[in-house]
Order: sequence, then C-alpha cells, then structure tokens
Amino acid sequence: MAKKTVRDVEVKGKRVLVRVDFNVPLHPASGAISDDSRIRATLPTISYLIERGARVILCSHLGRPGGRVVEDLRLAPMAGRLSEMLDRPVLTTRDSTGPEVEEAVAGLKEGEVLLLENLRFNPGEESSDPFFIRRLARLAELYVSDAFGTAHRAHASTVGVAKHLPAVAGFLLEKELVMLGKALHNPVQPFAALVGGAKVSDKMAVLESILDRVDALLIGGGMAATFLKAGGSGVGTSLVEEDRLEFASELMERASAGGVRFLLPLDVVVGPGLDATEGVRVVPIDGVGAGEVIGDIGPRTVELFSAELRGCRTIVWNGPMGVFESPAYSQGTRAMASLLAGLEATTIVGGGSTAEAVGSLGLSERMTHVSTGGGASLEFLEGKTLPGVAVLEDKGE
Repeated sequence: MAKKTVRDVEVKGKRVLVRVDFNVPLHPASGAISDDSRIRATLPTISYLIERGARVILCSHLGRPGGRVVEDLRLAPMAGRLSEMLDRPVLTTRDSTGPEVEEAVAGLKEGEVLLLENLRFNPGEESSDPFFIRRLARLAELYVSDAFGTAHRAHASTVGVAKHLPAVAGFLLEKELVMLGKALHNPVQPFAALVGGAKVSDKMAVLESILDRVDALLIGGGMAATFLKAGGSGVGTSLVEEDRLEFASELMERASAGGVRFLLPLDVVVGPGLDATEGVRVVPIDGVGAGEVIGDIGPRTVELFSAELRGCRTIVWNGPMGVFESPAYSQGTRAMASLLAGLEATTIVGGGSTAEAVGSLGLSERMTHVSTGGGASLEFLEGKTLPGVAVLEDKGE
C-alpha cells in the first residue's frame, strides 16, 4: 500500500524530525566531502518543510564510529554544505539527544533548520535502545523518513522513533519507492538488468528475484569470474566463489529454460593484480593466463552489452563492470555509464559504488533515477520489505 508523505500532513509550526542520509564519502586526506549528492537529494523535502513553516530537526549517521565520539565523523561539514545549498543557516548540536539538544530544539523558530550530531556516536542508535528512542522522539511532533539508504536497518532513528510519532515519507523516499517499484513490478519491456560488483554471494537474492522479470541479464564485474568458471572457462587468479558455482550453473540453466538472454563477457581486461598499472591487456575469455586476474570487461563485451541494451526500454544497473577506481580497469564501467546516459529508456542505477561511479563521471542527471541506497536498493530489488518503510503510515489510515 502507498505510504503517506509530507503532503498528507500539516507541518506548520510543528517540530519535525527528519531522518536523512548524510553518510557521504569523504576525502581520506582532507576529510572534505567528495560527493554531496545524498545531501542534495534531500533538498526537496527540507525546502518544502521550510516554506511551510515547520521547525526542521535533521538527524543522520556518518560512518561507523561504534557508539563512541569520533571527531573526524562529526556532521558539521554536512551542515555547512547544506547551509550553502539552502542559502540559510543550519544550526548544529554536539550531541543527538540530551539537555543541550532539547534547549536548541525549543529555541527553533518556524522555517529554521537544526542538524543533530552523528546518531551513531550513541550506541543506542544501532541497538534500538528504548531510552535513546524516547529521547529522540520527544524532540518532535512528526517524523519524516527521507533516508532510503538506511531504510533496510531497524535502528532507533529509522524504526524506533516512527513507532512513537506520526510517521510519513519524504519526497526522496517516495521517489525511490516509486522508481524501484515500477522497475520491479511494472517495467516497460524489454527489460534488462546489468549486474556487476565483486561477489556473486552479494547479489544472489537479487539475481534470483529479477530473473523471472527480465528479458535479458548481463553479468560483469568480479562476479563474472564465478559464472565464467561455472561455464568451463579459465579465470586465472580471479576471485571465484567455489561454493557458488552450482548456483551460477543453475541460474544460467533457468535463464535458458525461461527464454532470458543471459550475457557473459566475451573478453576481459587482465593484469598481474587489481592494482596493476603495467602488464594489463585485453584477452578473450579463453586467454586468461594462469597468473592473471580479471579486472574489467573488454571492448568486445562492451559492444555485446551495448547492442543488447540499446533495444531495451527499462534497464536496472547494479554493480560496476570492473575495478572502477583503477584507471586500467575503469573503461567498462565508463562505457556502460555513457551508453545508459544516452538512451531513450528508463535507466535506474542502484546505489553504492555504481552511483558513485556515475556521479564521478558527471552523468547522474542523465539517468532516469540514481538510487541513494546501496544495501537498501538491493534488498528492495530482492523483494524484501524494508523495516524503515513498513513502519510508516499507509495512505487511508
């Protein structure tokens, strides 16, 4: 059933706790924000609340501090970036609950914005401690979830608080559910899934769920090695999940029996290691040397995949085609991103590393939808119910 959104509730004058996902990538050396797309994605919801006179209280996590204060993981930089985007001050606190926070919230005027400190500095966030939940909940009169990236986690700020307050979806969460839901349940055919990433085990449930819905399934990335070996090809020193070979074989058999076009690489980029800059070469799949590792799909595979995808009306892409961070192994991912950006089709990019790759190439705006959720988008495509979504009020309630 469709969930209520901020459109369905009165917000003027109310203290509104908004769970956002400001868990953005940071430069290792400087600590500066390297990709602010997750912050930018929340602007429609935050702006809507500001314009309608809500007292906006934002909360998020950053990194994995393990329930303790880590100075490098404070949210002040995110508040600064958001302030620039909104062209107005964004207040901050040094904690996520407690007297200082309650005083700051009490002083909020209509249209003002406050960002609480990193939720995961408190161990009660991930353990869903009832005391921590109650302290968060009493800050507000309404809860808005706009953090699709954490909707698969049953934490204090994603599920616990929503049980104590009227709880609705923000515009980002709504968009994620609509776009991914259409791809999963009502795609315009022909429908293809382009799946990559390092491990088959990370994508097994998605592959099983989506196989019966797609017309074509294209496999790249490190996980292709397991499928290639299952099909009898040598893969050198590439990571092969031996315990997933039977699954790979059965999936290919199911695809064949169901009339699904199952495409594996015809050629690959190999080298002496995944961080290699020398000795990197393109070989057909039967030409991988015993001491070589597969790092990317090759140009013939790019042509094969491109020809298939050009004929599709809906495409879901989850997982890079190679080790995108390495220039030697980035061309396959770059080629697929450029192709999808130019197609007149519904193109949906799964979150995580795929979204980061597309964003780094400046192509996010040319995709129909780039998900802000890595694990959440995977679990949604697996057909799972996300706890952070299930807890929100249904329309008609």
